[in-house]
Amino acid sequence: MQSYTIGQAARLLGVSPDTARRWADAGRVVTHRDDNGHRLIDGRDLAAFSVELAQGGGEDDASYTSARNAFPGIVTAIKLGDVAAQVTIQAGPHRLVSLLTREAVEELGLEVGMQATARVKSTSVHIDRT
Repeated sequence: MQSYTIGQAARLLGVSPDTARRWADAGRVVTHRDDNGHRLIDGRDLAAFSVELAQGGGEDDASYTSARNAFPGIVTAIKLGDVAAQVTIQAGPHRLVSLLTREAVEELGLEVGMQATARVKSTSVHIDRT
């Protein structure tokens, strides 16, 4: 499972690294240390925390914008059917859901807790693995 540094988590959550550190220090999000002593957040824990924040669990009311319709975030849910799939990404306060083929999800190797970018063009949402 992918883990994220405090800085990476902050970018995905749309907050400053200082805010992410305060949340980690307060125990709002669980961290562990790597061999070099750096704090990391497990992808699944970050996914769950991002959903909690989006549902009103945050302390800051920051304003969010998207450049070129790209929404970097974290995969919070995947529903696989025989042919189609539904992928949900939490990008800061934005929850984006994309319908794509099961084959595309498998080729991208998408999993809950993985970093991904939703790109919006007209009414379609495309997923890029980052």
